[in-house]
Amino acid sequence: MGLFDNLASTMLAKMGGEQANIAKVALDMFNQLGGLTGVLDKLKALGLNDQVASWVGKNDNLSISAEQITLLLGEAKIAVMAEKFSISAEELSKKVAENLPYLVDKLTPDGVVPKDGGNIIGALLSMLK
Repeated sequence: MGLFDNLASTMLAKMGGEQANIAKVALDMFNQLGGLTGVLDKLKALGLNDQVASWVGKNDNLSISAEQITLLLGEAKIAVMAEKFSISAEELSKKVAENLPYLVDKLTPDGVVPKDGGNIIGALLSMLK
């Protein structure tokens, strides 16, 4: 994790609350999977091309299930992240599933995945408003 990510995590920790916790999970997820492109590539590899296309495109966002989030991250990673925030793995997967489509949509406002991966921190912060 780079200096900017460390600063962002510290700032999110100070904000507290459930949304800040989910934002921290999302930041960890994006870092672990190689940024926006890595997350989208892994989702496509899981056969979720329609969901990815809906989030990046300008149509309504299709949903993703908590089970699919668990496949994306793996049960072990979900368990570790959930323990950090004192919630169940199922609750964590559910919250990420609820927020991931919106986050990807915010990161791709023009219907295109930015070459630099987009401003993940900015998108997370806008979700907290």
